[in-house]
Amino acid sequence: MKSLAIQIVTGRWFMFFASILIMSAAGATYMFGLYSSDIKTTLGYDQTTLNLLSFFKDLGANVGVLAGLLNEVTPPWFTLIIGAILNFFGYFMIWLAVTKRISKPKVWHMCLYICVGANSQSFANTGSIVTCVKNFPESRGFVLGILKGYVGLSGAIITQLYHAFYGDDTKSLILMIGWLPAAISFAFLRTVRNMKVVRQTNELKVFYNFLYISFGLATFLMVVIITDKLSGFTRSEFGGSAAVVIVLLLLPIIVVVLEEKKLWKDKQVALNDPAPINIVTEKQSLDSLEVKDDNEKSTKVESVKTASCWTTIFSPPERGDDYTILQALFSVDMLILFLATICGAGGTLTAIDNLGQIGGSLGYPKRSVSTFVSLVSIWNYFGRVVSGVVSEIFLIKYKFPRPIMLTMILLFSCTGHLLIAFNVPGGLYVASVIIGFCFGAQWPLLFAIISEVFGLKYYSTLINFGSVASPIGAYLLNVRVAGYLYDKEAEKQHKALGIQRKEGQDLSCMGTACFKLSFIIITVVTLFGVLVSMVLVVRTKKFYKSDIYKRFREKALATEMEMAPHAPAKSVVEENDNVSGKIVGKGG
Repeated sequence: MKSLAIQIVTGRWFMFFASILIMSAAGATYMFGLYSSDIKTTLGYDQTTLNLLSFFKDLGANVGVLAGLLNEVTPPWFTLIIGAILNFFGYFMIWLAVTKRISKPKVWHMCLYICVGANSQSFANTGSIVTCVKNFPESRGFVLGILKGYVGLSGAIITQLYHAFYGDDTKSLILMIGWLPAAISFAFLRTVRNMKVVRQTNELKVFYNFLYISFGLATFLMVVIITDKLSGFTRSEFGGSAAVVIVLLLLPIIVVVLEEKKLWKDKQVALNDPAPINIVTEKQSLDSLEVKDDNEKSTKVESVKTASCWTTIFSPPERGDDYTILQALFSVDMLILFLATICGAGGTLTAIDNLGQIGGSLGYPKRSVSTFVSLVSIWNYFGRVVSGVVSEIFLIKYKFPRPIMLTMILLFSCTGHLLIAFNVPGGLYVASVIIGFCFGAQWPLLFAIISEVFGLKYYSTLINFGSVASPIGAYLLNVRVAGYLYDKEAEKQHKALGIQRKEGQDLSCMGTACFKLSFIIITVVTLFGVLVSMVLVVRTKKFYKSDIYKRFREKALATEMEMAPHAPAKSVVEENDNVSGKIVGKGG
């Protein structure tokens, strides 16, 4: 019998705790608005060039097809180690460029660096989140909500740590988001792994405990941000808040220890006091043997005649069964999800990436930009947790389809876009909350819908294909719309003032007109996404009214019977006219 310490560090709950820590440092891409001004001024970029960098950041963060395919054929630790290496290399090179420790890189060099650094996020997501969903398949809404929530919260977490370590030096922040996520991933390489699924009656209760702790962390960060906004923090005060953040991040280990200790005791009781076994011997009839032989033959014939994946692309199984990668990619359901995500995530991501420039053009002080980034991060967390957990509860209790909740989130995000477009006094604070919430809420819903409709067999690849929609939307709405219209308005203002822009000088715009038309267009595009999402609601209505978790319960029950502890036990043998053996009761 293994010791309690081994039970803890090798258990499912410690694996989930390790994933929480990895995710709490994996959202550095959402902090681009905090250090983008340093890149713009140091390297002399205009807004279109900066938005091009932002696009490659989003491209790297969301195009995780390689991470998905790699995770299909290698263990999770290998995926995590590749992500850690990419993270450090990408952001370290950006830090060298911004601090002028290397000669000024070309634009395509910077695009490559930020794309590589951001791509590490998809490796961390795939290695941790996919593994946890497979280890807790019946609680995937809670798993996705909590883990993606910590990703959303990571921006505010890292902001507190960076203020404590580096003050207001945003250039050092770039270095920090290079080494910190990599170090955490390396620390838990062997912890995150695929495990046998065993049903646990109090599983949801344990997840609620993790959820309450994360709520406490988010609430503390919100109080700190508001206090800092009202009175301003000194560096030592940031040090104190950072210490509390670290304690709250490590607090879930108590839940892990208590739960694993309980499981350990249950195993000891089962070993020391086994139940008797009843063995009933039965003789198989000739007919049953013939049927079995026929079944084996038919199984062999079927395995020989298994169709190629290319010939079954347009003949998918029922929703909920395991689709092949090609069947999922060419399905109408995936196309609808993809289009809705382009419209929804593309618009909210454009707002998040341009927070620094939006705040500057509307006359907000520089300290407020840090507040906007933190607000987006915290409400990003609330969006992810609420959408994941609430959609799971509604699905279990009322069979409420997740696509309806996705449609509602897209509709709500339009409010934030309009607040920016029309520059409502103080509206950027409210817009940061709405947009952060809506952006975060889309991801657990997207990932859960993909897992439910297309199955878990190729889940790591499919969620990364689904995520590709985000950078496509960001490129169209951020680079081609927002960046272009911003530069056009800035050049118009410079011409009116008689200012001649020098080569290498950044291009700035002031006033409501800088982003007004852009966000009106984004609102219209998001409303189109709402209509597209409604089509998915209609198509999957019948599926979500059925028992979509039934087969996972049956599989977990079978695994539980296999893993029942072996120990000496009394056996009662009953003989029948037949010859084969059947075991009845616990133990064995």
